[in-house]
Amino acid sequence: MAHGQGHQHGASNERRVFWALIITAAFMLVEVAGGLISGSLALLADAGHMLTDAIALLFSWIAFRMARAPADQKRSYGYHRLQIVAAFVNGLTLVLVVGWILIEAARRIAEPVAILGETMLAVAVAGLLVNLIAFWIIHGGTRGGVSDNLNLASAAAHVMGDILGSAATIVAAGLIIAFGWSIADPVLSILVAFLILKSSWSIIKKSMHILLEGTPDWLDVDELKNRVVAALPEVTDIHHVHAWSLTSERPMITLHASVSDANGANETLLGIKRVLADDYGITHSTIQIECGACTDEH
Repeated sequence: MAHGQGHQHGASNERRVFWALIITAAFMLVEVAGGLISGSLALLADAGHMLTDAIALLFSWIAFRMARAPADQKRSYGYHRLQIVAAFVNGLTLVLVVGWILIEAARRIAEPVAILGETMLAVAVAGLLVNLIAFWIIHGGTRGGVSDNLNLASAAAHVMGDILGSAATIVAAGLIIAFGWSIADPVLSILVAFLILKSSWSIIKKSMHILLEGTPDWLDVDELKNRVVAALPEVTDIHHVHAWSLTSERPMITLHASVSDANGANETLLGIKRVLADDYGITHSTIQIECGACTDEH
């Protein structure tokens, strides 16, 4: 049942990312035209951001699609980890976007250009609406929100960057129309760039932690050991614990369990698996039952 629900979730996430991709790619062309006509760096920066977003969403969509492929002899875990690779690459592309925006903003501050505020405002308002729709589509991808799936979260971070970019462009356009402050365009672009950098760093850090087989942030290994021993009197010690995540939604664990009586080893094994599943949501575990000294010590 859990596998079936996971498959349905994956298919739903895949569809949502696909439609967000179509919307983002289509409006990117509108922003390019609007930026060239109005002379707005904010619009061109947002269009460049949307281009990387479209590529990132495409990568996320491919990762979701390939994750459905069954495991084989060469890839015993299947292709689920591609979702984390996609998240990591998406985080890096956000950093590149930030660098480009900062360079262009510096040039515009040094050499201001005339900007058509009305055109800039119209395109920015339309862009904000489109980005809000795309974010709404993606944000419904999991019951618990986008944070439950790192690939989906990275896609949402790209779209959120577009929302911030559009909002900043609207403010800049208003200042240009009202006061003629052309410098508002590059200054607000810099502000948005740093907001994007903050979200991208979070995605990079989380995905790198998973790629390095790090212990899930929410898991306290010492507490897990104590809980298993407390729940099963025949278990005298838990050691050699290795916990990691295949994806942010698929925690895995291996451990050794010392028992006082090997006769009920099978029941003990089932008991440990039940604690892991019920208390920690870990349904994929490999457990070595030991009666006596740990075999790995020799």
